Amino acid sequence: MDLTTIIGIVVGFILIAVAILQGGSIKIFFNMPSMLITFGGAIAATLINFTMPQIFGVMKVLKNAFFGSNEGPQGLISTIVHFAEKARKEGLLSLEEEANQLGDPFMQKGLQLVIDGTDPELVRDILETELAFLEERHKLGKSIFEAIGASCPAFGFVGTLIGLIQMLRNLNDPSKIGPGMAVALLTTFYGALFAYLVFNPIAGKLGVRSGEEILYKQVMIEGILSIQAGNNPRIIEEKLLAFISPKIRIDLRKNKEESASG
Repeated sequence: MDLTTIIGIVVGFILIAVAILQGGSIKIFFNMPSMLITFGGAIAATLINFTMPQIFGVMKVLKNAFFGSNEGPQGLISTIVHFAEKARKEGLLSLEEEANQLGDPFMQKGLQLVIDGTDPELVRDILETELAFLEERHKLGKSIFEAIGASCPAFGFVGTLIGLIQMLRNLNDPSKIGPGMAVALLTTFYGALFAYLVFNPIAGKLGVRSGEEILYKQVMIEGILSIQAGNNPRIIEEKLLAFISPKIRIDLRKNKEESASG
């Protein structure tokens, strides 16, 4: 679980709540008409902009903002090197049993294609095509949250205009000025708060997660094709290390040396 996403949202709301309580009661910041205008309008705009299957499908993508991959690049490279060593010693067919136990369908599919003797160019083509569609699905999920994040302040502004109109039409009735002003200001507050503390940051985190997953999949493709080519496991490891940052490479080599010396 990625605690930074949860901590960021929770801490953000707590700090805002504390700031509100310093100036009075938090109850005055709850207004049903303002909520209906802001969130109802944002949801309606999103429904118009996307299809129902796309909106329901985004829930599968949303989990990526809160749950990252348990296996980092170090673990992935170690797994690929392990398969390379086994294939070099026992042949590609020896990988089938372990490949079927993998938790990643993408890597499992790639290894199975190699085990079945599929042409290397066709293996690359199949995996890269699947990767391209994966990237498109992630972009769609990110764009839905970006659309909601853009709609919230927009409908907050609409609510502000509605509140001001109501207030100006009832200047002769002081009892109606307060509710009109509340709608005018709270819709803007709701729109800005949820756009910039929830929806836009989640869209950004989904973009980060998508980039990480695509990188991992690219590492898998190169590793699988290197295994098929029968390359030396050490060469495969060095080749895959080029995909990750120098700091992670140093840490990986240091851990490997400590394991070997221990």
